Amino acid sequence: MNSVQHPITEDDIAGFLASTPDFFERHAELLASVQLCSGHGSRAISLQERQAALLREKIKRLETQVVEMIRNGQDNLVIAGKMHAWTGKLLQAVQARDVPDAIVQGLAGELQIPQAALRVWGVDDAYAGESFAAHVSPDAQTFAASLSAPYCGANAGFEAAGWLPDAAQAQSLALIPLRAGTDAPVSGLLVLASPDARRFHGGMGTEFLERLGEMAGAALSRLRVPGSVAAG
Repeated sequence: MNSVQHPITEDDIAGFLASTPDFFERHAELLASVQLCSGHGSRAISLQERQAALLREKIKRLETQVVEMIRNGQDNLVIAGKMHAWTGKLLQAVQARDVPDAIVQGLAGELQIPQAALRVWGVDDAYAGESFAAHVSPDAQTFAASLSAPYCGANAGFEAAGWLPDAAQAQSLALIPLRAGTDAPVSGLLVLASPDARRFHGGMGTEFLERLGEMAGAALSRLRVPGSVAAG
């Protein structure tokens, strides 16, 4: 009985080469004679040339990644320097009532935020007449307390946008809840705004904004410390 012979397939060849790693050691002359598509046209090249081309492409991709990493590192250093300068201004505020303005002005001057404003509630009675302690509706306070992370996105008519110097120019917003400490309740809201609708968007990372909110919230805690009333 004649057995049925199946033709050799590409998978058979690939399987053989994978299971016989010393094949090309025993048939080294084949490496020089194998011709492959260059990948950039119809010209045929040797296996060694193809491998060298693939290696060059890989090195080029790695170089691009390294350059991008260096650029990101440099950008992070610049941002860290600006954050440091902004924090220094908060620490230099002699009077407690000057802290909110130091926060807002520092964001504009050091971090190039086009517009910023904030409101704080539950402050000492000595600051009740200050603009930063102006009325905030219960709904807005509830919204701020519901934020587990800063809101970033379009200006959808938020009450906080009305605190800005020019609300009509606020196309995108970042709304940052303010706490006196990590486990403290939300007692304020910081709003950042830009005329660029893409400056603050829902897909952006918020870690930097969270750190910014932590620093601002800690600095604003002076408005609730009895000892700061005399200083203010």
